[in-house]
Amino acid sequence: MIVTITPNPSLDRSVLLDRLDRGEVHRAGGVRVEPGGKGVNVARALTAADHSAVAVLPTGGVQGSSLAELLAPEAVSVVEVPVEAATRSNLTLLESDGTTTKINESGEALSVGELEALRSRLGELAARARWVVASGSLPHGCPDDYYAGLVWTARAAGAKVAVDSSGPALVEACAAGPELLAPNLAELTELAGHRPEGTAELVATARSVRADATGSVLVTLGEHGALLVEGDSAWLGTSGARAVRSTVGAGDAALAGYLLAGANGPEALRSAVAYGTAAVELPGSRMPAPKDLRPERVRITEVDDSDRLVRS
Repeated sequence: MIVTITPNPSLDRSVLLDRLDRGEVHRAGGVRVEPGGKGVNVARALTAADHSAVAVLPTGGVQGSSLAELLAPEAVSVVEVPVEAATRSNLTLLESDGTTTKINESGEALSVGELEALRSRLGELAARARWVVASGSLPHGCPDDYYAGLVWTARAAGAKVAVDSSGPALVEACAAGPELLAPNLAELTELAGHRPEGTAELVATARSVRADATGSVLVTLGEHGALLVEGDSAWLGTSGARAVRSTVGAGDAALAGYLLAGANGPEALRSAVAYGTAAVELPGSRMPAPKDLRPERVRITEVDDSDRLVRS
């Protein structure tokens, strides 16, 4: 079983436009309302592949009720922690050329007791889990070290931990030494303090952010695929999308694909890239199912930190 925890989930509304022109009135070509939040998306992708997954999330207000209701048809197992504040709502504007504009609410503050209830519920479930995925932003006012605490809680229960976040929360979580970090390029840049240029610097930077030599780093690179660094080895996976319909949730799908394939080595990277590519070919934040994948289109190249191809 894989348990995901999303401290700041959302109700995501996606609006399809031919083109976004500031200051103009637009007619929507289509509207989708979907459950949102990085850990929620990971659980959706895992469930679509018939893998046992549980999504732990705080829910409050009408939006929180809607979030749980929207997950029911996808058969996602949800453990709700009731909170006073209403679950946030996000807006995504999708243009016909694939351009995505997101307007995200920050999320209302959770009380100390509510944050502790989330952590406690995770600890109970982690005792039966192979992996715990802690991902997404933290709600307003949440301590920066909250994810770091979840790493220790899950590890004490016997589970491996993957973290996908940003800013100070990712810095603190990284120091706790999770088994897997899953940033995108912007998050890796923020974590390292500089933007890596070229494959060699990208590999070196990914290695440098690990708390120790045992942790792995999966860096999603958008249209350029993903990089996996494990121990002394590194691989780059690439695959072009046939058409970009939405980039929302692509990184979450890639993380799910990596875990589904065993979370180790180049074949797990192949699965990650196949899942991420399939996600951008789908509308809104829809997560891909195995039937949507084209793993044969993924090219895996072993690389090193001298910017040199080792083996393809």
